[in-house]
Amino acid sequence: MMSHLDGNAIAGPLSEIFGADMTMASGRCGGCGDVSPLAMAMVYLKPNAYIVRCHVCDTMLIMVVESRASVAIEIEGLDSLVIPR
Repeated sequence: MMSHLDGNAIAGPLSEIFGADMTMASGRCGGCGDVSPLAMAMVYLKPNAYIVRCHVCDTMLIMVVESRASVAIEIEGLDSLVIPR
């Protein structure tokens, strides 16, 4: 299995997308219902992509794919995302 980083690895790319500090954003996993800061998630790096998985059940929460022309974000694994002000 690939090794992973903690959720802080995705804070920069998500901050660019959402325009907010995402280090303390919390999400509810659609798989197991766990509510945790994204910093606790497991981040797997692939060429041009970040795969963010739940630290409890391994459900894919977020996928960010970057190209020269765009950034695509898929957040289907989150039931909710709370971004502190």
